[in-house]
Amino acid sequence: MTLVLAASASNVLVWIVWVAATFACLTTAVAVVSFSNPFFSALALIGNLASLAVMYLLLTAEFVAAAQVLVYAGAVVVMFLFVIAYIGPRREVPWAGGPSWQTLGAVLAAGALLVEIVVAVGLAAGGELSHSASVGSDFGTPAWIGSLFLTDHLLAFEITSIVLLVAAVGGVILGAHAKRAVPAGVAPAETLETREAEPVR
Repeated sequence: MTLVLAASASNVLVWIVWVAATFACLTTAVAVVSFSNPFFSALALIGNLASLAVMYLLLTAEFVAAAQVLVYAGAVVVMFLFVIAYIGPRREVPWAGGPSWQTLGAVLAAGALLVEIVVAVGLAAGGELSHSASVGSDFGTPAWIGSLFLTDHLLAFEITSIVLLVAAVGGVILGAHAKRAVPAGVAPAETLETREAEPVR
């Protein structure tokens, strides 16, 4: 009887943590795209990645959860914050209404990407999703993931590191150009607001 009560209490606790992590994940995801200040959006992204790490822990994927916190919430978002702080705040021009060709192209590209993902997952899975697969004892361990990264997915792993390096260098170059374009004694935010407010001649 005591074991049954302990198991039920454990299941209730897991459900509470799962619901809280899901709510935090959805809330921070909406906050990322809702904040006008990019610094606050980056902070909300940290909360989103942390809530995803909690979900990975509930799935007993400890290595993925640790990598989520260390790599993404730690290194990548810190790089985002560094670039945002280096370039400075910038207010985007409000949307004037009416679908432009950029908006239409973005929607079509997102739809095509979604269809491609669904088709690729469907073709790769086939009828395997309806059957239970045998998983070895080393599945998901750091050694197994490391060997998979450095053998089968080595090219994608190296390309990702190059993309991150290019993003960091590009942020520094954009910040340097923005600082050179600002006159002496004028804040970058004031210059951008003044340029946006000036009528087109």
